[in-house]
Amino acid sequence: MTSIPAISVHSVGSVPSANQQPLLVGDSPAISQLRADIGTAARSDAKVLVVGETGVGKEVVAKLVHQGGTRRRSPFIAVNCAGLPDSLLESELFGHVRGSFTGAYRDKPGLATMADRGTLFLDEVGEMSARMQGVLLRFVETGEIHRLGADQIEKRVDVRIIAATNRNLLERIASADFREDLYYRLNVIHISIPPLRERGADIAMLFTHYLEHYCRTHGVESPALTPAAEELMLAYRWPGNVRELKNVTERIAVRHAGGSIAAESLPPEMRLSAVAAARPSNGNGAPVPMHHPSVDVAWEEMVLKRKSFWLVVHPLFIDRELTKSDLREIIRRGLQQTQGSYRKLIELFQLPPADYKRFLAFLYQHDCHLAFHPFREVRPDTDMPADSKPVDAPTR
Repeated sequence: MTSIPAISVHSVGSVPSANQQPLLVGDSPAISQLRADIGTAARSDAKVLVVGETGVGKEVVAKLVHQGGTRRRSPFIAVNCAGLPDSLLESELFGHVRGSFTGAYRDKPGLATMADRGTLFLDEVGEMSARMQGVLLRFVETGEIHRLGADQIEKRVDVRIIAATNRNLLERIASADFREDLYYRLNVIHISIPPLRERGADIAMLFTHYLEHYCRTHGVESPALTPAAEELMLAYRWPGNVRELKNVTERIAVRHAGGSIAAESLPPEMRLSAVAAARPSNGNGAPVPMHHPSVDVAWEEMVLKRKSFWLVVHPLFIDRELTKSDLREIIRRGLQQTQGSYRKLIELFQLPPADYKRFLAFLYQHDCHLAFHPFREVRPDTDMPADSKPVDAPTR
């Protein structure tokens, strides 16, 4: 059995040693074009902007560019720009001096300094605040390191910058959420990673690749994929891309050692997606509105398996694996079951009563609060139901 390469476009692993050649698994036209784009970027020392959906392997593509270039023997330093407050992100990037903030007990060099003569990878650059975008722009233009709390420029570094995002930066520029000048500084070489659903037969190849890997890892016999299961896999949209495929293969490797993998052995969201695809139209011949299969899975986890909304739906929505339309569909189902009562809805979604205001505030914040009136049954003796107005609803 052939060995699994240490790094590929879809796995985040260690960078190969100098005598190892990174390998991309797949032979689809989309992956062939990606190979060519990586080769072009590796021959240059220019800045690179890598774009693609969540889970396609943007960091690994950045590592491949680094490994193929002249800086391959120097550090590759990755920074995740999402979810960090400005002061912490600035400290991580450029370092800080002792006493610059509470807890700064010693001088600390930043990751940009550690990447000197190598590559600095800025992941999720589209999530940076306006202030940090200005700080980054100055560094991109000058290479100057100004540590947090220092009163002067410390040094200049020579780093190659590769940035990545799953956002549409042109849309964020139009909405004034991203600096146009920073965009053009970063977007010298543009690499777009195709989503898994556009890679055709690569899906089955990747599945076999990872299945063999995880079976070896867990010391179990590798099962075979039945034609029906393969057809289901190829038809699935893979919203989580290769990251999702890797998780599915490891789950199967652990649960279905040896034998064959039938369609029934695949995750419920894949089977539900196939069921939804089999319902092409309604009674009028119009397409049936389709939602993400994770909606059905999330509903089952909350209502049937009694798991909290905050544990099931919230993280998927924040990670953009569920859209606003998906969240509204979940709320719509709940309100149908509770006849428009948000008080009963939080109980249905396994939330404590104290979370009522927080839950409504979350829905208002993301424009996912639905009017309760259509779901209410009007009593015979009145024009309005008894609890027609939600109590303690947050002001907008």
